[in-house]
Amino acid sequence: MQKDDLKSLVTQMYENLLEKIDEQEDANKEQVINYLKDSVNVIATIADDDLDSMAHARAAFTNAYKELTDRSLLSYKNTNTRFEELAQMHEKTISECSMQEIDLSSITQKFNDIQAHMVDEVKKANSVISNLSNQVKILEETTNLDPLTKVYNRRALISYLDEICARDNMHYELHLLMLDIDNFKMINDTHGHVAGDKILMFIANIFRKTVRDGDKVFRYGGEEFVIVLNRLDNQDCEKISNRLLELVRESKLIYKGINLQVTMSIGATIYKQNDTPDAIVSRADKALYLAKTNGKDQMRVEN
Repeated sequence: MQKDDLKSLVTQMYENLLEKIDEQEDANKEQVINYLKDSVNVIATIADDDLDSMAHARAAFTNAYKELTDRSLLSYKNTNTRFEELAQMHEKTISECSMQEIDLSSITQKFNDIQAHMVDEVKKANSVISNLSNQVKILEETTNLDPLTKVYNRRALISYLDEICARDNMHYELHLLMLDIDNFKMINDTHGHVAGDKILMFIANIFRKTVRDGDKVFRYGGEEFVIVLNRLDNQDCEKISNRLLELVRESKLIYKGINLQVTMSIGATIYKQNDTPDAIVSRADKALYLAKTNGKDQMRVEN
C-alpha cells in the first residue's frame, strides 16, 4: 500500500468519524472507541496487492449517497430562495396596482416576466432532479457496498457467486448462510425505522467482527443478510452459525432508553459442483423458511 493511499484512507476515516459524532445527540467516548475498533478491522483486511479490498476500505469511510443528498438539499434551498424572490415580485406588482392607476400594458408585462422566471426556475429544478436521479442510478448500479451497513450489497453477492459457480472445480468446501432478523417489521412498526436502521448496522457489525478474514458478509435486502464461509466443514459451519445466533440473542441494543431484544434465523447450505447462484441461494432460502416456521432464533440446513 502506498503512502498516499494511507493518508487518503486516514483522512476519509477522520471525516467520517466527525460526521458520525455530529449525527449523535448524545455522542460519547465509547462510541468513538467502537468506531476506531471497527476502523482497525476494516484497514486490517486490506490486501496490499488487491485493489478491490482497497476500494472496499475507502468506501467504508465515505457515503456517496449522503453527498448526493447534501447536493440535493442545496439545490432545493437555492430553488426555494428563488421562488421566494418571485413571490415578492408578484406581491410588489399587485401592491403597485392598488396605489396608482392601472397601466394594463405595464402590469401585463410584469406578470409575463414573473411567469417566464417561474418557468425558467422550474426547468432548472427539473434538470437538477434528473441529473441527481441519474447519479443515484449509476451509484446503485456500480457500487458494491451497502451504504447503511457498510457490508457488501446484493450486486456484489451475485457477482461473487457467479465467479464461484464459473470455476471448473472447487478443492474446498464453501457454505452459504442466509440470515434474517426475526420480527423486524414489528420492530419498525413499534419503534420506527430509525431504530430498524440502527439494528441493521448493529447486526452487520456483529457479523464483521465474528467471521474470518476470508469470509464475506453481504446485505441481501431489507433485513436479510448472506454470509459466505470458505474452507470449513459442516461442523464448523454449524458452530459459527450458533455463535452468531448467540451473539445476536445476547446483544444489548438500547434505543431511546429501551432495550431492543433481537434474534435472527439462519438457513444454511453447501456449494455443490455445477451449482448456479440461483440454486445455492434457493436452497439457503428454503432452509431459512424452515428455521422461521419451526420457531425462529435457530439454524436449519438444506443440502
